[in-house]
Amino acid sequence: MRTPSGRAVRPTPARVKEALFSILADRLDDANVLDLFAGTGALGFEALSRGAAHATFVEQHRPTAAALRGTAAALGLTERTTVLALSTERAARMVAGRFDLVFADPPYAQPYPAATFATLRERGAIDERSLVVYEHSSRLAAPVDPGFALQRAAAYGEVALAFLQPEPV
Repeated sequence: MRTPSGRAVRPTPARVKEALFSILADRLDDANVLDLFAGTGALGFEALSRGAAHATFVEQHRPTAAALRGTAAALGLTERTTVLALSTERAARMVAGRFDLVFADPPYAQPYPAATFATLRERGAIDERSLVVYEHSSRLAAPVDPGFALQRAAAYGEVALAFLQPEPV
């Protein structure tokens, strides 16, 4: 995966990614995926390689977003991807359609993106059939959000995953 030099990107470790996709195996066929804070796009591209129909990548850093477009082209996935060079808050107000699966891997110093998730719920971009996978530091507890039910939590060294299912609106 390409990323501009000098850009501080923290890709999901390989063992975490493998565990994650083992858990998600039955949810990937023909899924519409939203990859927030996409960075290299590793999670979205992995989902596509495992049967997802489409991935929308949201990456605010324009050079990194351009690198995502280059990776999609190099992999022959341009028709199955959308790359938005926007903040997650703005993208949540603009994305079209409903997403089956959402990956959110913000910088660990950034707070839980409650407003982004609330906007996605309010707009119908995610609903009770969707699953949000929120990656955070294992030093912190899984998020508590009244709009979501915590379905599962898992920690892998420094990385923790919270599997969140939106409550009906």
